[in-house]
Amino acid sequence: MEFGICFKGEMEPNRMKAVVRQAENAGFTYCWFYDSHILWRESFIPMAMCMEHTTTMRFGPCVTNPNTRDWSHAASLFGSLAKQSNGRFDIGLGRGDSAVRVMGKKPANLAKLEEFTHLVKALVRGEEAHYGECPAPVKFTWTNGYELPVWIAAYGPKALSSAGRVGDGVILQVAEPTIVQWLADQAKNAGIEAGRDMSGYKVMSAAPANTGPIDEAIQKVRWFPAMVGNHVADIVEKYGSDTDKVPASLTSYIKDRKGYDYSKHGQSDNPYLEFITDDIIKSFCVLGTPQQHIEQLKELERVGTTQFNIYLDSGDEEKTIADYAETVIPAFR
Repeated sequence: MEFGICFKGEMEPNRMKAVVRQAENAGFTYCWFYDSHILWRESFIPMAMCMEHTTTMRFGPCVTNPNTRDWSHAASLFGSLAKQSNGRFDIGLGRGDSAVRVMGKKPANLAKLEEFTHLVKALVRGEEAHYGECPAPVKFTWTNGYELPVWIAAYGPKALSSAGRVGDGVILQVAEPTIVQWLADQAKNAGIEAGRDMSGYKVMSAAPANTGPIDEAIQKVRWFPAMVGNHVADIVEKYGSDTDKVPASLTSYIKDRKGYDYSKHGQSDNPYLEFITDDIIKSFCVLGTPQQHIEQLKELERVGTTQFNIYLDSGDEEKTIADYAETVIPAFR
């Protein structure tokens, strides 16, 4: 299993540079960034900064979307960062959540997500691409054949199908092994049905992790299941609360959900957290002693997880990285 960290975009630059160096030295191989340009600072600027302070770590947005990133600008940006980092760049891609909803806009449909995936991969590879009303094919003459890995964030059955058919990996914002296995299997099966070789397909479990006392950690990460609840609420709205399209263990916890304040997205002071129980928090996140982390992560690995990505924004960031360096990551080497 590989390990990643994910920045929200609130950390001061000098500290961020120190943390990313610490993480790379600890054995983390990925560094991801939230991409909600109104809620937080523009993600690709600190991403480029951190690239210059590392040598092996891979970078990318977790996640960007087709509605706030124009296809041509996005492809140029992605190709430039791949070149600048000597090939250490992936993207996480979704329909759009906080980045678009905070502007009063709707997420992209899956057809647009798939088209975006094909277009940016082609352009970053150096091929010609046609798009919309563009009068002539577009080609970047400066690209060097880079094959851009695209991880697709998904929960619902149709999004999981897209992830399996066009993505190089799937991003699952949950660390509960049975849920991860169920969702990942849907994506893999869709890829197999489409005739793809899924032997190298990647599965990311992305969630907060904290190695401090559980009672304290629960309060620090209570925001996370509420954030996940936004996506689950979309599924329930589309398919109903008794759907068999996703596991009942994923949909049942939002029955008392009353709303969500996107201006407080990912924040512990979001006013709509009352429906989150302690058991849900313990299930969705990775908490407890380093040994307890190892046990949960071993189970995630057993069900097919290839990367655990820590949402590094619940406090004690340097301690968490240090504990993973000393105890957790060596257990997977």
